[in-house]
Amino acid sequence: MAELRNDVFLRALMGEPVPYTPVWMMRQAGRYLPEYRATRTQAGSFLDLCKNAELACEVTLQPLERFDLDAAILFSDILTIPDAMGMGLYFSEGEGPRFAKKLENERDILDLPTVQVERDLDYVIKAVETIHNALAGRVPLIGFSGSPWTLACYMIQGGSSKDFRVIKTMMYCQPDLLEHLLDHLARAVTAYLNAQIRAGVEAVQIFDTWGGVLAHTEYRRFSLRFMQQIVAGLIRERNGRRVPVILFSKGGGLWLEAMAETGCDALGVDWTVHLGEARRRLGGRCALQGNLDPAVLYASSEVIRAEVQRVLAEFGHGNGHVFNLGHGIEQWVNPDHARMMIDAVHELSRQYHL
Repeated sequence: MAELRNDVFLRALMGEPVPYTPVWMMRQAGRYLPEYRATRTQAGSFLDLCKNAELACEVTLQPLERFDLDAAILFSDILTIPDAMGMGLYFSEGEGPRFAKKLENERDILDLPTVQVERDLDYVIKAVETIHNALAGRVPLIGFSGSPWTLACYMIQGGSSKDFRVIKTMMYCQPDLLEHLLDHLARAVTAYLNAQIRAGVEAVQIFDTWGGVLAHTEYRRFSLRFMQQIVAGLIRERNGRRVPVILFSKGGGLWLEAMAETGCDALGVDWTVHLGEARRRLGGRCALQGNLDPAVLYASSEVIRAEVQRVLAEFGHGNGHVFNLGHGIEQWVNPDHARMMIDAVHELSRQYHL
């Protein structure tokens, strides 16, 4: 196993002293990069790209060739588990992910198969191994999955939704059935992330994309509880090093204290959260990741630099901060603007770590 030459990201997640604030971007390998678009065309489709270990490795490394990033993230999709359950994942232009089948009744849910990760998601594990070997200790590799609630939203709605009417109807009318599904998914996510850890990822993130659409009590019951179940079942140390776990609930700023109680190492926060206030509320219980508004990257270099400075100042002096966007980088962003942000973080953050 290659020794990590840059472990600032991992140390920051553990609240340890670092010389500067590390930075990576959600969706950093994606459509805003012309080289990614070329590789995706070569692959034939997004899913074909995910399932080709060499090409998935290529696009994972592309942003690291452009930018001085402190972590790589596995190129894959949050919906690989439902696809492995036979739901037929596909992508429609302008509509995002869709399923050929969706869960429409109790029998559909009860008949869902148990995913055998090494068999059904072997292409992801092969991609992790390929990327890890190619990185050769350059920076840590992040693995990930969607949260059970987020996966269930797509599986029951059949795709994205504005009001989540179908799954919320089930939530209030058949809560036990929905909890059965969420438990089934939590077990699959736990096995999936542990397989990624064994294959070489050095940290994992759980993307709870739709957690913020829930009411206060329902968030705890139908989203947070199952993420806590996953955290409790994860491999937390590998090859003598802690494997940090990051939870990210988009729109979850109201629940940071409850999220920290899961035992995670860090919380991702979206751009609606004031980092200084979040830090005060958590009292050092876990690190924070975020949280520049992705739309800032459409602005001038002066504005980008000023907004980076603002986010750093909000967190303040000390450790336990990983700089990121408050959600994924958008496909229309000029890559040079991403570089401006990354370079500004490295330059301006050093004063907060003296």
